[in-house]
Amino acid sequence: MTSLVRHVTIDCADAYALATFWAKVLDSEVSAEDEPSDEEVLVETPGAGLLFIQVPEAKAVKNRIHLDLQPQDRTRDEEVERLLGLGATLLDDRRNPDGTGWATLGDPEGNEFCVERSAAERAATASASTVTAS
Repeated sequence: MTSLVRHVTIDCADAYALATFWAKVLDSEVSAEDEPSDEEVLVETPGAGLLFIQVPEAKAVKNRIHLDLQPQDRTRDEEVERLLGLGATLLDDRRNPDGTGWATLGDPEGNEFCVERSAAERAATASASTVTAS
């Protein structure tokens, strides 16, 4: 094995505030070593952690990379509602009447991320397609 992704680093205006938002999104916590005045704040997650680094420049254009979230214990639509309640904003709704698609949200600093269907929703759609094709 050559390398693993250790952190996904996100530039931001307020590292602690944005890390706190994402910790809630991911049902995680801000590192115990980090404080509100820190310019670098870590949220540990299974796989790769999210590292928030305070920078002076404001976000100016669409992200070149973004996170795709897949809810594990709720539906896509339930997760979208939960995230909106945490302070996210709905930027682009690509959800389709047949249950496919995704929603693009923005975090409190405007960084885009998507919410996809859960594995259970995907399996239900695949099962329905198999029955219909028979």
